[in-house]
Amino acid sequence: MIDRWCESGQPVRRGRLDLHEKERHTIILSAVEERPVVTVGDLCNLTGASEATIRRDIATLDHEKLLRRVRGGAEALSPPQFVGLAGRPFSVNETMRIEEKQAIAAAAVELCDDGDAIIINGGTTTFQMVHPLASRRMQVFTNSFPIAEHLLKHSKNTVMLSGGTIYREQNIILSPFDNDVTRNFCARRMFMGAQGLGPLGLMEADPLLIQAEQKLIGQADELIVLADSSKFEQRSSLVLCPLNRITKVITDDRISDKAAAMLDAAEVTLIVAHSGGAQKNVAS
Repeated sequence: MIDRWCESGQPVRRGRLDLHEKERHTIILSAVEERPVVTVGDLCNLTGASEATIRRDIATLDHEKLLRRVRGGAEALSPPQFVGLAGRPFSVNETMRIEEKQAIAAAAVELCDDGDAIIINGGTTTFQMVHPLASRRMQVFTNSFPIAEHLLKHSKNTVMLSGGTIYREQNIILSPFDNDVTRNFCARRMFMGAQGLGPLGLMEADPLLIQAEQKLIGQADELIVLADSSKFEQRSSLVLCPLNRITKVITDDRISDKAAAMLDAAEVTLIVAHSGGAQKNVAS
């Protein structure tokens, strides 16, 4: 079943974000501070840039003595004391596709009723749910420090936080243990983002992230994925959950026909949110 919200005649645009050099350098420096060695392939996945571009960036940053170039990648000048999660930092992701994320988040909140118990996983798209949630009264469980902080300050929702380690770059709280507060919360719906979405299912880049998110998924009746259309073009080596575990996917109007057909074949409900505000339902 496909439920599209889009403007009639809106063209489908494809292609990955073209990051500027300064943005790429920020991502590269963040990555080498998080892990002992980062490969060229890792940095291509994080930035969407070609290998040639990444190699030039590494050479530039090495010349500026901001990192050390090594065979096949780069490393920090001082080894990191605390190894973080794989993936782009929250501060970088939150600047990308902001209008699409706001529209997706607004469509997600429209699925909720006051009094509902929901789980919101940390991420820059799910973070945009805090604004339409300001006028609601729900029970919200989250592993996102900024989501919890905003809802506590600007809403009357009941907020619960998971326990564990705070990962500063992604602004989320994760615990590797089974006996945390996660097991005590039961939700009608869970809202989450992901690094990628493909035929094998929802994908993430870090094993610890997958372990924690699988626990959260198990506590919700419905799983609703908030993913802008670029996520259908991204892949990872780790699968978080299969497509048939997902109830709905909310994305923007740039989604390709191929991606829409993939979700339809898996019997995942598709909601397309138009960032311009105009909405139209198209049954398929």
